[in-house]
Amino acid sequence: MKTIRPDARNSPTKGKKGKTGKNSLNQLRIIGGQWRGRKLNFADGEGLRPTMDRVRETLFNWLQGEIAGARCLDLFTGSGALGLEALSRYAGEVVMIDKNPQAIRMIRHNLELLGVDNARLLHGDAQDYLCSLLQTSEGSTFDIVFLDPPFNKQLVEPFCRLLDEANCLSAQASIYIEMEKSIELPQLPQNWEVIKAKKAGQLAYYLVSVNQ
Repeated sequence: MKTIRPDARNSPTKGKKGKTGKNSLNQLRIIGGQWRGRKLNFADGEGLRPTMDRVRETLFNWLQGEIAGARCLDLFTGSGALGLEALSRYAGEVVMIDKNPQAIRMIRHNLELLGVDNARLLHGDAQDYLCSLLQTSEGSTFDIVFLDPPFNKQLVEPFCRLLDEANCLSAQASIYIEMEKSIELPQLPQNWEVIKAKKAGQLAYYLVSVNQ
């Protein structure tokens, strides 16, 4: 697991072309907080789909009152949309993980642009990271976890189980789950409770409360 510092010098290559001949950079918009309305680039990548604006707005309305000062974990960060939104809304710290080097490079660039110093960017596998927590705790827990894995890979259930087993959640943590609308939410750990649920387009999303 490689930690990427926001002040690293390698910036993404401007004007990089994809196979279609179009610029391979896309844009996302911060919905609220200190960077409200700010547009940021993110790279193309297989399965990379930033959480939609209206879904992020609903999610962070759900989390209103919880996000400021919270320690967050953004598994499968992809475009960085959820982690960056949390940082904009004054999260205490966000740990962002992805194994796509292009995605990591763009997020690092965006953290530099925004002057962020309370994010930890990890280039590596989300499962390896959680498994490492089973062995050695980082010494603190997460208050909010964003779980938005690639679709059609049946990853929600095993990652919920890993989060529960890793003993990395605070006493009343919140878990955001985003997945395909076409399949049912799998069985969650015994002490997890769905408190919010909505559907939009082809996805379903849930806010889960964890009572330790």
